[in-house]
Amino acid sequence: MAGQPTTDNSWVLILGASSGFGEATARHLSKSGYNVAGVHLDRKATLPHVEEVVAAIRDSGREALFWNANAAEDARRAEVVSALAEKSRAPDGKTRPIRLLFHSLAFGALKPFVSSTGNGAEEAITRASLEMTLDVMANSLVYWTQDLVAKGLLAEGSRVLAMTSAGGARVWPTYGAVSAAKSALESYVRQLAVELAPRGIAVNAIRAGVTDTPALRKIPGHVEMIEAARKGNPHRRLTRPEDVAGMIGLLCHPDSSWTTGNVIGVDGAEFVV
Repeated sequence: MAGQPTTDNSWVLILGASSGFGEATARHLSKSGYNVAGVHLDRKATLPHVEEVVAAIRDSGREALFWNANAAEDARRAEVVSALAEKSRAPDGKTRPIRLLFHSLAFGALKPFVSSTGNGAEEAITRASLEMTLDVMANSLVYWTQDLVAKGLLAEGSRVLAMTSAGGARVWPTYGAVSAAKSALESYVRQLAVELAPRGIAVNAIRAGVTDTPALRKIPGHVEMIEAARKGNPHRRLTRPEDVAGMIGLLCHPDSSWTTGNVIGVDGAEFVV
C-alpha cells in the first residue's frame, strides 16, 4: 500500500504492551508489518488477555516476543535487550536497529502529598512510593534508551516515543506523583531528542486526551474525569487507544524523521479548550 513503511522484518519494543495504548499500538504495528517485543506486568487473572494480544500479533503474520516483568528492574531490562539484539541480528552478523521504543508504563502511586486528616501520614505518599513512581514512569525511559543505543538497537531511522498526559501540567487530587513523573518524562524527551539527533533518532512524547483505559480507572475520580472530557472535547467523545496507535504508526514512517523533541497532542483538540 502506498505510504506504508518498508519494515524489512523490523522489530518494535513496547513497554506496557498488554493493555491500553501499548496494546493498541502492538496490534496496529503488527498489521503494518512489524514484529513486536513487549514488556508488561500482569497478574494471573489478566494473563489470558495478554495471550489474546500475542495471538493477534501472530495472526497478522508477525513474531511476538513478550516478557511478564517489571520494566524498571535493571536485570530484566538487560535480559530483554540481549534477547532483542539476538532477534535483530542480520544474516551478515550485524545488528539491525529496531524501528521503535515505545514507553507506555502506567504504574505509580496515587496518593496525596499531605495527609488530609492532619493527625497522621498514613494516607500521604511515602518517599519510597514517590521515588518508585518517578523511576518507573520517567527515569526508565532514559535507562532503556541508553541500553538500546549501546547495543546498536537504536540507530538512524529509529524512533523513541513516550506517553505523557495533560496531568503533567494540571492538578488532580492524588495525581501529584504521576504529574511530576510526566513532567520529568517530557524533559527527558527534549534532552534525548537533542542528544540523539546526530544519530538520526527522533524522540517525541505523545499527550493523549482522556482515554478509558485500565490505568485511568485506577485514578480516584476517574468517572468525573471521563464525563468532563466527553462533554468538553469538541468531538464529544473520549480519545481511543486506536487514535494514539494510528499516530504512532505515522511517526514510524521514514518521512517523519524531522519531527523530534515535541509533545504531540492526540486528543481531538481537548487540551486547548
